[in-house]
Amino acid sequence: MTNVFVETNWIVAAAAPTHLRLPAAVELAEKARLGEIRLHIPSICFSEAQHPIRSKYQPRSVADSIRKYLAWATVQQNWSVHEIEIVRRVLDRYESGVVTELDRLQTTFDEFRGRPGIEVFPLDEQMLRRSVNLSTQQLDLKPYDQAILAALLGRADQLRAVGEVELCFCELDGDLQPWDRNGRSKQPLAALYEQAQIWVYGDFSMRSPRRLPNWPPDLV
Repeated sequence: MTNVFVETNWIVAAAAPTHLRLPAAVELAEKARLGEIRLHIPSICFSEAQHPIRSKYQPRSVADSIRKYLAWATVQQNWSVHEIEIVRRVLDRYESGVVTELDRLQTTFDEFRGRPGIEVFPLDEQMLRRSVNLSTQQLDLKPYDQAILAALLGRADQLRAVGEVELCFCELDGDLQPWDRNGRSKQPLAALYEQAQIWVYGDFSMRSPRRLPNWPPDLV
């Protein structure tokens, strides 16, 4: 079984208002439901995801901008009354629909937690201690990213202890990717992933970078 780690950016991409969800993120959840993979998500990511979803996808600014255009078009007589009324109805339905989805965001999160193939795990004491230790390793990470990294490394230890060897991390956040913007390896971050036998993808489709044929490395 392939064990796939994801964090906050995946939740944002998969739990956004329906028409704005990233297809590759939704596909990961579907693969988990079908038993093709198992998704692992630190529980703190759900709390972290609430603000970006609620703030980024508020429909009012988009709708109001179009309404201002309609007001201008009415004065300029560029649009017929019938056309303007149709657009206003669409805007009202769009705004109402998105607001409804944002209002039930917690329910959406709960549904993710209950889906087959998705395992939400808390940060245990060992992970918290690891997070403190990571602060001494010159990783140049924000405290939250440091906690996420500690959670993933700790979860990887747990999975390997029960014989799991297929471990990967789908990560869009450049801070936690083991390469810089020029594709060069970032140390010691890259070494931490290698020691944990976690292959890191830079997308949710698990295509890039292509996994090495000799992965995972034999570190015994």
